[in-house]
Amino acid sequence: MKSKIDKTGLALGGGAVLGAAHVGVLRALKESDIKISYIAGTSIGAFVAAFYAFGFSCEKIEDIALELKWLDISRISLSQYGLLSNEKLGKLIIKHIGEQNIEDAEIPLAMVATDVSSGKRVILKKGPVANAVMASTAIPGIFKPVEIEDKLLVDGGIVENVPINTVIELGAKYIIGVDLNAKHNYNKPRNIIEVLLNSIHFAMMASAKLQTKEADLLIKPDLSEFNRSDTDQVKNLIAKGYEDSKKTLKKINRTKKSWFGI
Repeated sequence: MKSKIDKTGLALGGGAVLGAAHVGVLRALKESDIKISYIAGTSIGAFVAAFYAFGFSCEKIEDIALELKWLDISRISLSQYGLLSNEKLGKLIIKHIGEQNIEDAEIPLAMVATDVSSGKRVILKKGPVANAVMASTAIPGIFKPVEIEDKLLVDGGIVENVPINTVIELGAKYIIGVDLNAKHNYNKPRNIIEVLLNSIHFAMMASAKLQTKEADLLIKPDLSEFNRSDTDQVKNLIAKGYEDSKKTLKKINRTKKSWFGI
């Protein structure tokens, strides 16, 4: 039987480019010797979760994040359902992880997507990692949906932006959630990408507040100074995620420290 400290689940939320902050969060958790036994991710959180679940170090994930130009609008091409193909993200997964399946991960892994035909949450726990990441990050109107098992899937943030319930369903007992949007300012959009991102995140805010109440520890980095579509901020986002996570971890009480084995 697993001990308490082997029951910790980590839920990484969506937030477009703000997702780089997750890398700093992971580094802070590692330095605190918190063992992650289950991990779930939504949208860009799914991208980061995939690498962590397959045993990549925080340093390596940071290198990959710096390589990623996910929302580079200079490469827009028309498609039936969205402006951009999300294959760039899928190819990056295959380049580093290979053509692996989710069930091959070292840490039990799940990713959240939305069935665009029914509006229901779809939990991806098996099948190709690259396809699952592409589906979970397929922001409607920006990226075309990804078809998996006859379902057209888009960004999971629409139904569960911080996948607390998903990681519980994986088997986790003590939950750490990371909400990238809790302390974020929304500025006047500069382009169509930012119009769509702002609109989607406004729609998700109310449900996210309810969902994150289930977390035993909620990390909310203050990302108010950052833009969610500017990939030139990655290093600073990682640093901010680390800094704010360390502050949060210092404040947790003795009971929660025992849950997480610290």
